[in-house]
Amino acid sequence: MYKVVSEIKPEKAEMRVAFAAVMDELAAADPAVAYFDCDVINSTGMVEFCKKYPDRGIDCGIQEANMISVAAGASAVGMKPFTQTFGPFAARRVIDQVYISAAYAKLNVRMFGTDAGITASYNGGTHMPIEDMGLMRAIPEVTLIEPADSVMLADLMRQTKDRYGVFYFRTTRKVTDQIYEEGSTFEIGKAALLREGTDATIIVSGYCTSDALAAADALAAEGISVRVLNMFTWKPVDREAIAAAAQETGAIVTVENHNILTGLGSAVAEALCETCPAPLHRVGVPDRFGEVGSVDYLKKIFGMTKDDIIQAVKAVLARKK
Repeated sequence: MYKVVSEIKPEKAEMRVAFAAVMDELAAADPAVAYFDCDVINSTGMVEFCKKYPDRGIDCGIQEANMISVAAGASAVGMKPFTQTFGPFAARRVIDQVYISAAYAKLNVRMFGTDAGITASYNGGTHMPIEDMGLMRAIPEVTLIEPADSVMLADLMRQTKDRYGVFYFRTTRKVTDQIYEEGSTFEIGKAALLREGTDATIIVSGYCTSDALAAADALAAEGISVRVLNMFTWKPVDREAIAAAAQETGAIVTVENHNILTGLGSAVAEALCETCPAPLHRVGVPDRFGEVGSVDYLKKIFGMTKDDIIQAVKAVLARKK
């Protein structure tokens, strides 16, 4: 069961701190848990873990593809590997190894790509993963997850430790807004309902969740009732929740910190076409490269602000009528 916080505000600690704490918990309880990194343990907050577990905290160097192959090999001998590096390197540089060495071989690997989308900010376009989920979505039998906050991240990490398969998580590295109360639990593959609504539905994931909720609140003040679904599992996407939203509200807006092509909006569009067609408007990065700037600046130039979400809902409502 999950519960939404009464007031949304920034978390007290960075998401990488939450990741490191859960990894320590899992490794302490299970000697099969191992962590693999690509020379970014300082940036990912995993220095102390690697000191504490020198045989299970492995820095593979700047060799992302090799890291996946090593993790797959660890899985083949009974380990439960977790890998982590920056999002563009966690996806673009490893695609063949994920496809063949992990997924095709039906092994057991949990991959984490940090600094998702525009949260890479001043690292710029080369380090801005706005296509990672799209790349991974094309690989059969890979589960794709984007936690909304550290509470969700912790629960899903605990769940996947003993859940066999290949998983790709995209996360922020620094502070994000807290959406869920401590102790909340979630079901992989099922959307979390954040707000009820009857006029339209916002389907959102990850970093954008608090802006979607703020947009829904602003629209409510104008008399527009908006359902908000947190679609934290991109694959398998919750087709039942999407179809129900289309049937019951008749208009859908997707909001994602990702290219609107191949991402959450695409997954929702596919489900709509095959279940219950309805007007759809996709908010996210409009098929362009990332660039250097603050997160607020990037949200503005990519059309991802709260006000952009509000206008998208009004636009899709006009099409519904």
